[in-house]
Amino acid sequence: MTPHEEMACRELVNVITDYLEGKLSETDRGSFEAHLEECPYCRNYLEQMRETISALGGLCDDSLSAGTRERLLEAFRDWRGAAL
Repeated sequence: MTPHEEMACRELVNVITDYLEGKLSETDRGSFEAHLEECPYCRNYLEQMRETISALGGLCDDSLSAGTRERLLEAFRDWRGAAL
């Protein structure tokens, strides 16, 4: 794989949902998986995402109070803003 084709950790984080949903192109999926082979931190992150989805995937919007939902959305907005 050439340096141009390599995927950085930040890129992996940005496309992890697409990876888990099977939406990446074959090329991008290959880059993603090649990165995982080399990066224990991203392998750990992927496993954490899988565990989170498994634990929380069955939640529906009405299972959260309005206040809890808003606090979660705010936390994700803050996290995403810090990541950019």
